Amino acid sequence: MSDKKIALITGGAQGIGYACAEALIEEGARIVLADINTEAVEAAAKKLSSDTLAMSCDIGNPEQVLEMFDQIESQTGCVSILVNCAGVALSDDLLNVSLDDFQKVIDINLTGTFVALQRAAQGMVKNNIEGSIVNMSSINAQVAIPSIPAYCASKGGVMQLTKSAALSLAPHGIRVNAVGPGSIDTAMLSGVNADPEAMKKVMSRTPLQRIGTPAEVANVVAFLASEKASYISGETIYIDGGRLAMNYTC
Repeated sequence: MSDKKIALITGGAQGIGYACAEALIEEGARIVLADINTEAVEAAAKKLSSDTLAMSCDIGNPEQVLEMFDQIESQTGCVSILVNCAGVALSDDLLNVSLDDFQKVIDINLTGTFVALQRAAQGMVKNNIEGSIVNMSSINAQVAIPSIPAYCASKGGVMQLTKSAALSLAPHGIRVNAVGPGSIDTAMLSGVNADPEAMKKVMSRTPLQRIGTPAEVANVVAFLASEKASYISGETIYIDGGRLAMNYTC
């Protein structure tokens, strides 16, 4: 990447989002980190580099997302790379999950992804930028866990949104792809990490017999955002240690 392309990473204060920022900095991008946690995102931006911009934004709030893009464009210029990484998982059985909790997950994981994607694409088209958008899906777009119905629904939606957006934006030279992580060593997996029995179940369905790292996801994101992936669009690449290829567990 040359000429300091501006890369916006939502959910960038920690975990996979922060790792994506590190990987894109190595590729020469100027980073804008967005996160709902103001203190954390400001600290993360300072840790990354002196010219990293921190934005406080609730991705589940469309007005805040649109305002954030306006601020970025006025301060640094148009976004060339968008990594839609902000997400949440609320656990509850299908029979008991509240409509409010279900809607909150959809608002952040799916609607927020759409609003940011649409706004980023509008800026790219207006400024004749052949940019790249990478959405955060999940293996749970293909398989499912009964205790997180909203999360599974949202990530399946992200997978399909990625395909639709890729088709719509192809005439403008804008590529849209997604990554689908499996079990990655983040805060979301911390409860599993602390439970030997739960981790045993994870390993039983992971052929590579280990959990992944945020950097391993970020490396794929950086690839998809780069010219090395110039003929890839509409795809979801699964980073899952071979899990989706497994037919059964012994």
